[in-house]
Amino acid sequence: MNYSRRKTSTVHIGGVKLGSDYPIRLQSMTSTSTMDTEGSVAQCKRICDAGADIVRLTAQGVREADNIGEIRSILRKAGYCTPLVADIHFNPKAAFAAAKVTDKVRINPGNFVDVARTFKKLSFTQEEYAQEIQKIHDALVPFIALCKENGTAVRLGVNHGSLSDRIMSHYGDTPAGMVESAMEFLRVFVAQDFHDVVISIKSSNTVVMVQTVRLLVQAMEAEDMHFPLHLGVTEAGDGEDGRIKSAVGIGTLLSEGIGDTIRVSLSEDPELEVPVAKKLADYITSRAGMEPIADCEGASHEPIEHVRRSSVEITGLLGGNCKPVVITTALPSQITDRLSPDFFYSPDGAVEDDSNRYIVPADKYDNSKANAYPLFDLSQAKQLKDCCAPLKWVQVSTCTPVESLAFLKDDNSIAIILTPAHGNISGCQEFFIKKLDEAGIHNPVVLKNSYDDDDNEWIQVKAGADFGTMLLNGYRDGVWLDCPCYGNINDIVRYEFGILQAARLRTSKTEYISCPSCGRTLFDLQKTVQEVKAATSHLSHLKIGIMGCIVNGPGEMADADYGYVGAAAGKISLYKNKECVEKNIPQEEAIPKLIELIKANGDWIEP
Repeated sequence: MNYSRRKTSTVHIGGVKLGSDYPIRLQSMTSTSTMDTEGSVAQCKRICDAGADIVRLTAQGVREADNIGEIRSILRKAGYCTPLVADIHFNPKAAFAAAKVTDKVRINPGNFVDVARTFKKLSFTQEEYAQEIQKIHDALVPFIALCKENGTAVRLGVNHGSLSDRIMSHYGDTPAGMVESAMEFLRVFVAQDFHDVVISIKSSNTVVMVQTVRLLVQAMEAEDMHFPLHLGVTEAGDGEDGRIKSAVGIGTLLSEGIGDTIRVSLSEDPELEVPVAKKLADYITSRAGMEPIADCEGASHEPIEHVRRSSVEITGLLGGNCKPVVITTALPSQITDRLSPDFFYSPDGAVEDDSNRYIVPADKYDNSKANAYPLFDLSQAKQLKDCCAPLKWVQVSTCTPVESLAFLKDDNSIAIILTPAHGNISGCQEFFIKKLDEAGIHNPVVLKNSYDDDDNEWIQVKAGADFGTMLLNGYRDGVWLDCPCYGNINDIVRYEFGILQAARLRTSKTEYISCPSCGRTLFDLQKTVQEVKAATSHLSHLKIGIMGCIVNGPGEMADADYGYVGAAAGKISLYKNKECVEKNIPQEEAIPKLIELIKANGDWIEP
């Protein structure tokens, strides 16, 4: 659990070297039409000026691929040497054209050889399957030869939303299917002795994304492959939701040393993605220079998929199978937004006496001790043991000797508030809880992390990464985010709930699965996201996908309740789950039609 990078091979992308011997590379993707040379050049410059190491542009066809070469030439003359990547879907001819004029070509194993998934053929004999694998070989070998000839790197980009029918037939819509989709291609690259390959394996679901990348690393290790990895949470959304969701997914893997280049995919101007990615990379990699966590050499994350840590349930409030709780340092009168924490802790003595402090349930806060639960330090162990309250809290740090907590085994009414005593917050907390379990102490643990930042983006990144890592690794009794230097307590509460929702543990608001926009987007994505949010954000029980085009749209929003997908210029298709229910609606009619669809299915609630 001490931080160290996963060892990888080195990939050369133009003048940039990528891999574990080099810094984590930052990248973004243009949202302009690739045929808009002037606009694309200007946006590439803004992305580069923001600090990106790599810039990607979409190439729907050969024309667009060729024009990336023109864009690159103009940028080079202007002094911008940042590598350019061509993003290819469905069109191998465009990939071949791009290999001659770009620094890297991204191909999607789900649609480079296979046709777009149709769900019409979901049964393949062994012979038919072998024939499909041979097709991959035959299509890739000349492409690899061209990349070798031109010094062009390749990114294999697997998306959860674009697995082929063949993969679906054998593996279903699963992490194992996503991994095999990549491995089929990697085996051909290795056989052809071509190693300038980077892999991304993404999903809009952070749980799926983390499990799948871990599984891919395991699969590559088993076949002695050490390719570097590109990390990202697709369709993360915009604003704080997009930042928190990205920090939860990407931060969890970075904390394990996995990941060599990252993109934070936001439904915003692409240059705004880069500073968020830099914060996230800088925050996690700063652990490399820290003193090791005491006594934890050799301790590591073992499972691919983490189940919830088993803890005792206390009075139906927390632990066991209860939902993760939210605690906030505040008074109820300070909460003016819709979301309210489950428990309040008042540091100013509102519910306090000479000997004790209290944490109070939100529905019982009355400025008295009558409905409060006492909070003790370990120095007050005698009082803690003698107290007969139905729920008691003890605050300890990760440097507390676990043997001093042995008395907790005899009292199932005590919950632990755990604060970190090391800069590697998730590492020290996870190691401490493992020691608790080894000692037979299974009391619920609420994670309390404090940050001195007064910048909201830094708080979102740090808290998302630290809490997210712990939550996705199974430590799910509760969170307490404490930010004494940040003035808006409503923001802090919202971030806590946002982290739990990003980890797929507690839904508190409408979840929007929205793509970051690119040259394939068929409408003004940022404006549309805001308009859809304005009409539906009160529906806190739903997930709504807002996708710019059909490349990954229907697949990436497969677990969304409703979908709004670009079908053609000025045309929108609406989805209920995976089913397209209305096609090619004029865009000006799409949001009213979406509301009608939600009402027709009984999911509408009046604001």
